[in-house]
Parts: sequence; structure tokens; C-alpha cells
Amino acid sequence: DVQLVESGGNSVQAGGSLRLSCAFPSFVYSWHCMAWFRQVPGKEREGVATIDRNGNTRYADSVKGRFTFSRDNAKNTLYLQMNSLEPEDTAMYYCAAGDPPCMRVPGTYKNWGQGTQVTVS
Repeated sequence: DVQLVESGGNSVQAGGSLRLSCAFPSFVYSWHCMAWFRQVPGKEREGVATIDRNGNTRYADSVKGRFTFSRDNAKNTLYLQMNSLEPEDTAMYYCAAGDPPCMRVPGTYKNWGQGTQVTVS
């Protein structure tokens, strides 16, 4: 299994910003799809954004224009910059690694982090 470690979750007021990080082993990015998911208790896990081996990103409509998914290859870290946060963004956020094609479907990802909580009030 690939070990992924998220960080950066916090409580923030609506309209604020947070940056989530996901540390991953150096070999993962070149061969895998990486994604951010989020989940609220009692609801299905929702795909937020994906990034493929070529650096192409795709976003859920609910976060498009507000969230930016990026990576720093030198640090083996992915980032999710979240701006203009809304109460509806409150969830546990998970980083995931999987095989292509890169889709926002939880079942297509084999490796997950432990999650980091984001609360927007």
C-alpha cells in the first residue's frame, strides 16, 4: 500500500481560505492518478479534484473556480488551495492515489490517507 498523509485542515469562517497538503512517496506521482475527496457523515464520499501524471487537473462543479489542485514534485507533496470557503465545504478531506484513468470515483482509488477535517462556519 502507498502511504499518504494529509494535513492542513482547520476551522475557518465562511469566505476564508485553507491549504491542504498531501505527502506521498516519490514514485507515486509519475505513475498514478492523485485526487482529493471529501465526506460528510451519512453521505457518500465526493470527488473534489484530480490530477494526472501530466499535471492535468479536473474539478467538481461545486468547487470549480474556488479550489486549486497543485503539486510540488521536489517535496513529493500535493496541495489543495481552497478559497472563498462555504459552510457546504465542511467535510473530512482525503487524499487518494490510484491507476489511470483519473476519475472522481472513490472505488477507483486503492490508496488513501487518514483524512483532515475542514470546518467552515
